[in-house]
Amino acid sequence: MLALPDAVSTDALGQALAALLRSGDTVLLAGPIGAGKSHLARALIRAAFRAGGAEPPEVPSPTYTLVQPYAAPAGEIVHADLYRLGDTSELEELGLAEAFGTALCLVEWPDRLGGAAPADALRIDLAPEGDGRRATLSGDPSRWADTLAALGRGP
Repeated sequence: MLALPDAVSTDALGQALAALLRSGDTVLLAGPIGAGKSHLARALIRAAFRAGGAEPPEVPSPTYTLVQPYAAPAGEIVHADLYRLGDTSELEELGLAEAFGTALCLVEWPDRLGGAAPADALRIDLAPEGDGRRATLSGDPSRWADTLAALGRGP
């Protein structure tokens, strides 16, 4: 578990993740409304652009568009917010399945994926805690041990 007492620490986690994640990785962002899923995704996307020497674009929440792609310097990033997804049959229309395995995918409300979530995804559960939040990271240890260790949450 990582304590994120303020927005600055959440931004720092996004920056750290941007340095560790690559095209083909999927991050599932879970938690209640207001837990910081979009904040963390925005921080990660902005950091990925800066790391590539590019000015970050505006990063709106894809609450209404459901999926927002970004052509980042190191490869495509797909940010999905599935809160308003009617049912899993709509996933095919969104093109998310094609993005899994090729783009860096950040998926809010991953429970809406049903069984379509990649088995090797990194999961970040966010929960409000005091004035900030806490993040619990989990994933297949054979795939994510180095990442979790680098973030201070692992072997």
